[in-house]
Amino acid sequence: MQNKTVNAVAILGIISILSILAVQSVWIHNTRQLQQEYINIQQREDSLNLREFAQQARAALRNVFTSINQNENQSTVYGAIKQISYQHYTVDVNDEIQPFYLETLLKKEFYLQDIQQDFLFGIYDCFKDSIALSGLYVFDSDSIFAKKSQKISSITPESLNMTKDGHYFTVYFPNLKLDKIEAASSFSPLIYLLIVVVFVVVFFAFSMGIIIRQKRLSEVKNDFINNMTHELKTPISTISLSSELLLRLEDNSDPDHMRKYASIIYKENKRLEKQVERVLNIAKLDKDKVNLNKESVSIYQILDDVKENFDFNQASGGGQFVIQKEMEPALIFADPVHLTNVLFNLVDNAVKYCKVSPQIQVNVKREKDGIRIDIQDNGIGIKKEDLRFIFDKFYRVPTGNIHDVKGFGLGLYYVKLILDAHHGKIDARSIPDKGTIFSLWLPSR
Repeated sequence: MQNKTVNAVAILGIISILSILAVQSVWIHNTRQLQQEYINIQQREDSLNLREFAQQARAALRNVFTSINQNENQSTVYGAIKQISYQHYTVDVNDEIQPFYLETLLKKEFYLQDIQQDFLFGIYDCFKDSIALSGLYVFDSDSIFAKKSQKISSITPESLNMTKDGHYFTVYFPNLKLDKIEAASSFSPLIYLLIVVVFVVVFFAFSMGIIIRQKRLSEVKNDFINNMTHELKTPISTISLSSELLLRLEDNSDPDHMRKYASIIYKENKRLEKQVERVLNIAKLDKDKVNLNKESVSIYQILDDVKENFDFNQASGGGQFVIQKEMEPALIFADPVHLTNVLFNLVDNAVKYCKVSPQIQVNVKREKDGIRIDIQDNGIGIKKEDLRFIFDKFYRVPTGNIHDVKGFGLGLYYVKLILDAHHGKIDARSIPDKGTIFSLWLPSR
């Protein structure tokens, strides 16, 4: 998959998410406006209903006042009725009131004014200095008020602010509620939008992750095929050329020439066989199938063998291999064959990926119930974006069509596999054009 395709998918995904956000934002805005309009209409209706109820209650209480004070000047009725709240009214009277008589008047007038709210009343008598609260009168389906035997404990003279001052009675409608429509209910579309956005973003991120991984695997596959083609092409070409020359020789040709060409074919065939076998063996190697034959091994003994091989191959190249021994003895319990291959692989990479005379320094020290081995080189280094993939199977740092370094991208994968089998660790730090440090940790036992 090309970079242009990935970029196109990313751009289309971002545009899609922004489009969803825009549509949802418009929808939420319109929904909030509709909800606010509904709230305003409901509040106006509630206000009108309360105003109508207040007019009915005042009319009923005026008639009650008139019935109680028949000889009283009618101009005083308006000042006698006070509205404490939308549920609570008081009426001043000049004489003592009998509870049964007041109950009868209230029921009659509430029926005439079509008031269908439950109520209770209280009477204060200044002569007896007493306050009496009635029980709750409940409006039922037969348009009559039935009295409950039990009083409401939460409603007391104190809660109604009844004072001992003059003759008066009070009427309270406990179930008359002012409905409050909470604007917070309009917050639910925001939650819905948040859920949708989170879901879309997570899905988009997951999809992009899969696309990027597939792109990287495609690049690794192509690079592996290119490298494998390059590695196999050379011995095949050599075998083909030598075979052609051998066929052209006459029967009485020099036997030395025949042996020379036959020897080239044999060597190149062995080389080809080893390359194919190495690829197949490492490719099918799995950490669950790694068989380790552990024994007590000296790290210094293996490093000395690696140094000897390095010195032999770099005798004329001016390379240098230095081992810093900070502990004695450096013994661990490991498989000597696999551990030797691991160190040879790392040193071989340091030599192959160095454009000048290789300078390799190895530090060995004890750390956290094990041994730490740092292998530092002066090679070409590894870019940060490639560093986290170097231990993947078949992965090689992309070089395009340049194949100046041979390999299949299996060496570091093998190193990581063997260290994991030993319950060890490996990490790498690198600076391009400066060099790389591979740090290995192996448990002592």
